[in-house]
Amino acid sequence: MKVAIAGAGAVGRSIARELLTNAHEVTLFERKADHIDPDSVPGASWILADACELSRLEEAQLQTFDVMIAATGDDKANLVVSLLAKTEFAVNRVVARVNDPRNEWLFGEDWGVDVAVSTPRLLASLVEEAVSVGDLVRLMTFRQGQANLVELTLPSNTPLAGKPVRRLELPHDVALVTILRGGRVIVPQSDDPIEGDDELIFIAPEEAEGALYEAMKIAR
Repeated sequence: MKVAIAGAGAVGRSIARELLTNAHEVTLFERKADHIDPDSVPGASWILADACELSRLEEAQLQTFDVMIAATGDDKANLVVSLLAKTEFAVNRVVARVNDPRNEWLFGEDWGVDVAVSTPRLLASLVEEAVSVGDLVRLMTFRQGQANLVELTLPSNTPLAGKPVRRLELPHDVALVTILRGGRVIVPQSDDPIEGDDELIFIAPEEAEGALYEAMKIAR
C-alpha cells in the first residue's frame, strides 16, 4: 500500500518504520525543517510541508495514496488533515491519532476519520483486558462501519471447551477474527476447538455486544 503520514515526530516515525518492515510505501509529511531526518526512517520519502495546506497535498498527489495517517500531536491538525484527505482527495482509509480523550467524539465520519486511535483509551483497554476474565473489553472503534474490536477472555472452566468454531452461535454481524492461546496467535478455522483461558478477538457492532455475551455463555 501507499501510505502518507502527517507528522514525523516519534509516533509518526515509529509507524513509518513498522509499515516499511511490512513492505509498504511510506511518505512522511513534516512542517518543521529541523524534524526532517531521513536517516531515522530508512526507505521512507520525506516532504517538508504542512499537511493541513491543501496546495501542498495537491503537489504530493495525495489522491494516489491508499491510506492517510494523521499522527501529529495536535488534535486540530489531525482533524483538518483527515477531512482534507477524505473530502478533497478521496483517500480510501483515514486513520487519526487522538491526543486528548476529551476530543474523541469529534473523530468520526463527519471529519473524514475511518479509525480513531486514542492512546489513553487503548492503554486503559489493555489494562482491563489483562485483568478481566469473562468481561467483554472494547479495544478499538472503527468509526466508518460503527463496529468495535472487542476481546473476551474465557474462564478456565468455560462450557465451550472442546466446541469447534463452526458451532459457535454468534450474533448476526459478529465475526471471530483471532484466538490468542498461550504464546500462539490462531486464525480460527471451522474445526478449531475452543479451550479454557482462550482470548477471543471479535469484530462486533455495539448493539450486538449483549447478545455476544449470551452466545459465549458468560453472564453479565
